Amino acid sequence: MILILCFFLALSSCASAPQPPDPVPEQSPDDPARDIPADEEDVPEIFVYGEIPDDAKNLPVLLFDEIWGYVMAGREQALKTNYPLSDVGYFGAEIDVYGKLTDVPRRSRLRSFPGRVHLVVVCNSMALTHFVLEPGSPVRKQLVADLLEASRAYDGLQIDFENIPARDGANFLSFLQDLREGLGNRLFTIALKARTRTLQDDAYDYGKIKPLVDRILVMAYDEHWSRGEPGPIASMGWSRQVADYALKTVGPEKLIMGLPFYGRTWGDTDPFSAYVYSGIERIKSENAITEINRENGVPNFSYNVSVKMWAYYEDVFSLNIRSSLYLDMGIRSIGFWRIGQEDPLIWNFLQIAN
Repeated sequence: MILILCFFLALSSCASAPQPPDPVPEQSPDDPARDIPADEEDVPEIFVYGEIPDDAKNLPVLLFDEIWGYVMAGREQALKTNYPLSDVGYFGAEIDVYGKLTDVPRRSRLRSFPGRVHLVVVCNSMALTHFVLEPGSPVRKQLVADLLEASRAYDGLQIDFENIPARDGANFLSFLQDLREGLGNRLFTIALKARTRTLQDDAYDYGKIKPLVDRILVMAYDEHWSRGEPGPIASMGWSRQVADYALKTVGPEKLIMGLPFYGRTWGDTDPFSAYVYSGIERIKSENAITEINRENGVPNFSYNVSVKMWAYYEDVFSLNIRSSLYLDMGIRSIGFWRIGQEDPLIWNFLQIAN
């Protein structure tokens, strides 16, 4: 009887509907799971772009020569193989405090993506950037060699150094020249800060960098920062100004205009502050504090504040409008920061031109 019961339980288990996989947790750069080959991951091959609401059905489908998207190491599951992407920037290798290349993601984790994959290398410390760009130094020579070696598994290399001291502009150009010579036929690209005009002593001089690379991705976002005044990540007027300047200095043949997928919030009150004694007394008075607690002799109190919040973000409409703006200006390549943050409906309105 027990055997018969087990047999029917087994049949019931096999016949039941398959359960969806558990959510994939975000992985840190040091997580060993980053090294799992792509074909061993439970990543769905088909992505449903979602039901298009009536107010979005008339949006135009936009054709670009190249559509780039950035993928974070450890979050590869956000990339679906049928996205209309020509290129993926795999983000990203970093440079440690000794000037050594580290955290290079494995290209095999994106082997199912049919387009080109580029290794993205970041360095966001001003002091460290100055250190590794020093001409003739053993650290720089080794870094160049390591970058060339690490990029061999990829279709291209992208440099994303966002805190270059102004006086290191010439060193940065010679650094790019060294990489250009070593990369051969592989694509060499760079991500640069947005500009609306030429700046004096600018380490990110579009005109000087253009001859050394195959593509320049202009990061046309973060017009407004979380610590500044509330506003769009990239307003349409500002985006047009950035694109106009980029077209004049870079030209459409090498230009990729970057678009944001993310949003930001702002509050009219910042609760995190340090105060002198008189400031604490003012807070007590303004909030009618009468009860003071002591913790091993240290006074403390609590109070509530009302905070008004503002949120600016991107959806299928704003992304379609901005993409259309760039396309109408003659820009044939766009790139998105980053995959996994977007309104998924946007993929219904993008195509790669044949």
